[in-house]
Amino acid sequence: MSRAIISINSGSSSIKFGLYTLEESGPRHAAGGKLEGIGSDPRLTIENDAGATLLQRHWEQGASLTHEQLLREILAWADSHLETYEIVAAGHRVVHGGREFWKPVPIDGGLLAELDSFCSLAPLHQPHNLAAIREIARHSPDLLQVACFDTAFHHAMPDVAAAMALPRRLTERGFRRYGFHGLSYEYIARQLRALDPELAGGRVIAAHLGNGASMCAMRDGQSVDTTMGFTALDGLMMGTRTGSLDPGVVVHLQLQEGMSASEVETLLYKQSGLLGVSGISNDMRTLHESKDPRADEAIALFVWRAARHAGALIAALQGLDGMVFTAGIGENDPLIRAAICARLGWAGVMLDEEANQANAPVISAPESRIKVRVIATDEERMIALHTHAIYQSQQGAEP
Repeated sequence: MSRAIISINSGSSSIKFGLYTLEESGPRHAAGGKLEGIGSDPRLTIENDAGATLLQRHWEQGASLTHEQLLREILAWADSHLETYEIVAAGHRVVHGGREFWKPVPIDGGLLAELDSFCSLAPLHQPHNLAAIREIARHSPDLLQVACFDTAFHHAMPDVAAAMALPRRLTERGFRRYGFHGLSYEYIARQLRALDPELAGGRVIAAHLGNGASMCAMRDGQSVDTTMGFTALDGLMMGTRTGSLDPGVVVHLQLQEGMSASEVETLLYKQSGLLGVSGISNDMRTLHESKDPRADEAIALFVWRAARHAGALIAALQGLDGMVFTAGIGENDPLIRAAICARLGWAGVMLDEEANQANAPVISAPESRIKVRVIATDEERMIALHTHAIYQSQQGAEP
């Protein structure tokens, strides 16, 4: 029987997961899948490492099914189909670790209670991250579970990049810029060291562009600055989130428009971004296909904001050597990459049109002063690597 760990990335409307066997060389991916459309039209696909489909399921009347209920379906399938594996640990993406938690840690009841207190800082993700942990604990109460924090990678940011211009009493209580998508950026930095060590040692902007979107300025593989801040609402325009917003808008909505804090939260997190501007969809693919001019306006604003934030990160880095596009839009949308890079021509970015259309690993032109790469992210693998390390350390501590 092979020992294995599971890696769980529970989001606002999806659960991504992977099964990794423990080999001498480290965790090896054996199977994985994605449960999409939670809350609307749930669909589950599980594949083995060769890409063969192990399970496909569609809950046509499943709009009311919760993350916990759907996760139970995955666990029930695992119980009956993974009997050749001994599951020794489960690792979880946890979006917010606050000031206290910035390294992967084993989960116990006390930690879970503390992580609950951060739910208001990441309302789209943190409750679902913790729900997955609780469901695994219900199913396998003695299983080692590990929390891997999305804020951890940015812990190395300079104090000036993390600071907010608020009274010191609030700073002392933990009001600061935390940054997110850290597991993705950690994986990109790791891959870049393997693929292009010279570029990895330089000044790089990594653009994680998906339904949630951010950018990170990295020097020598370390976070120098990032677009998300105290919450995952800041920075780039996203699928349903506003990105950077004049805080006076929030005050005005409450004092002049009579909106409650809860209503404003829903507006900023779930009704804005590409969805709000277009009035059509939060999915970039749908907007590309639409002939409605509002779709073009939403795309143009997404590109404008991305290029503007990239310019600010170039200032934070005091120059630029390379860019990396990753995540759903970053990896698969040559139109968006081309539009952003065109607005960064002043910085020396030039694309190879054919390479960009082909989603090639390097999409910059030979004469470009800035190397531009496309690297597929793998947050589940980073979770697996961290979970394996914690498991090994616990095994080593036993007599």
